[in-house]
Amino acid sequence: GTLRCIHWSEGYYKILTTIGNRTMATIEKTEIAKKKTGEVSLALDLEEGASGFEEMGQDDLALPRLKLLQKMSEEIDTVEGAADGKFYNSVTGELYDGRGAGLDVIPCAYVRQYLEWSERGEGSNAPINIFPATSDILSRTHKEPGDYRDYLDNGNYVETSADHYMMVLDSEGFPSPVVINMKSTQLKKSRKWNAMMMSVKAKGKNGVFTPPMFSQIYRLTSVAETNSKGTYSNWEVERVGAVEDAGVYGIAKTFAASIKAGEVKAAPLQEENAKKEEGKTHDIF
Repeated sequence: GTLRCIHWSEGYYKILTTIGNRTMATIEKTEIAKKKTGEVSLALDLEEGASGFEEMGQDDLALPRLKLLQKMSEEIDTVEGAADGKFYNSVTGELYDGRGAGLDVIPCAYVRQYLEWSERGEGSNAPINIFPATSDILSRTHKEPGDYRDYLDNGNYVETSADHYMMVLDSEGFPSPVVINMKSTQLKKSRKWNAMMMSVKAKGKNGVFTPPMFSQIYRLTSVAETNSKGTYSNWEVERVGAVEDAGVYGIAKTFAASIKAGEVKAAPLQEENAKKEEGKTHDIF
């Protein structure tokens, strides 16, 4: 009996109407919206268009980031219920139990880029520059003794960032878009996930092929891992199976196309793995 209206873009809304048709049928069966002589059907009225969104474009929307919380994440102190190993939605403020049930997601696109940061504790907490995967910026960096980071001659350092754009499925199967930024020790999980997606095969009329990444559902959870710096939380990924709902598949496909076309913008990236305390900073793996 739950009614949800989602708007992302014009194309995105049109595909959601397919799911809306199914949802409206359920609503009518439960007699929430009945057609009677002289009455306007709420269900039909809701499908007339995205009223109120006419002047809203991609520049007016922020794609949420799904963050894996660490012991030193600032949300631990500022968000009620936040804890190491939980997932946090940067826009809605929702928390998810990474150590428990986790989240089912549909990956839609993958983007690798290189972020130039000022030395931690200096400047803003946003990257100074963002370079595409085709950049040769890493060839212009060097290592400092005892430091894993890649430094430029100006003192800034460059970090490899793996962005996974996806749809999170809620308990009722409704999708909502997010992006996960994986870096540092999380990069090995990103590579593992990419290999997992590439290994999925299907057989068609022309033989065996690799289906689109947005044709599959994966489950994200978090696990505790340890290295020389201590214990931290990391992503864990497992494949659930193929997307079976045609409407949800259509939404994921449209979202993937929007990312490829450069129409989707994520919420501003911040230096998420450091928390300042009395003038000091702490690296979180």
